Amino acid sequence: MMLLVAVGACYIDTILTTPHYPGEDDKLRASRISRRRGGNCPNSLEVLQQLMAESAPASQARLNLVAILPARSSVASQQIRSAFEPHVSLRHCIYRAEFEEPASSYIIKSQSSGSRTIVNYNELPEMTLEEFIGIVDQLNTKSAWFHFEGRIPDVTLECIRYLRRLSSDIRISVEIEKPGREGLQELAKDADVVFYSKAWAQNEGYKSAEDCVQKQSELAHNASLHCCTWGQGGAVAHDITTGNIVHSPAQIPSGFQVVDTIGAGDTFIAGMLYGLLCNGDTWSLPQKLALANRLAATKVAQEGFAGLGRVLKECSHALESIPGQ
Repeated sequence: MMLLVAVGACYIDTILTTPHYPGEDDKLRASRISRRRGGNCPNSLEVLQQLMAESAPASQARLNLVAILPARSSVASQQIRSAFEPHVSLRHCIYRAEFEEPASSYIIKSQSSGSRTIVNYNELPEMTLEEFIGIVDQLNTKSAWFHFEGRIPDVTLECIRYLRRLSSDIRISVEIEKPGREGLQELAKDADVVFYSKAWAQNEGYKSAEDCVQKQSELAHNASLHCCTWGQGGAVAHDITTGNIVHSPAQIPSGFQVVDTIGAGDTFIAGMLYGLLCNGDTWSLPQKLALANRLAATKVAQEGFAGLGRVLKECSHALESIPGQ
């Protein structure tokens, strides 16, 4: 059974829904408040564990989160563990005993524009290479896939290179999301699978998802698969081993309405990782891309991540009808 280790920040999100975005020094009444666990890798793992629950035993992977959390006894850490375990293991998380507050995001969702504005707060010291090595040494990496949020590129690059020295069988994927963050291109060059966001691609001057994956395939030619999401434009993947570039249009359900865009990219990554880890030899790239797109669209049309595993069953017949490439 494949081992998936997702390395990234875990946040507690406080989400305020407002009629419009407030101006400076303005007063505005929110129509709704909600709190939930957030963070790119935790979001992807939440969706992945739902997909696993809908799958046959042969299509399974052991899910692990490596994140920096406050003291093990803190309320936040206890809540995060109870939300994940036993389906996602937090045994290898790093607990900062001297801190009680988790990494936090305060999000304003504008109903008029559909935009989201995020303010982050995080006083937890980031993971070091030495801490990561200590975690890896406790794992059986014989059949392992490591997925990294492109958060602290300098340390992440050292972690990836340590894994490369450890074993040539370890597979590595990275998320290239935040525009302007230095060092992300270097991460892409050392990964096997790369996920690019539309915001990052546009900041780099790419005009489309196809433009991004084609040119990134030349810059980061060690990767075998490059994927780029483009919102309502769908997603594109470039398989280096075959040379195929696959475009999957946005999978928009009937009666679609944008409700909550937070975590849509994380949900897409969950769908792709599910296809790659659990159905790598049985699904074609168009099938993997179609599931990931459908999951992301379903996520945008609902609040939060609950029940997304149902998408696997709902679109199973549609996936079977997609020709392979």
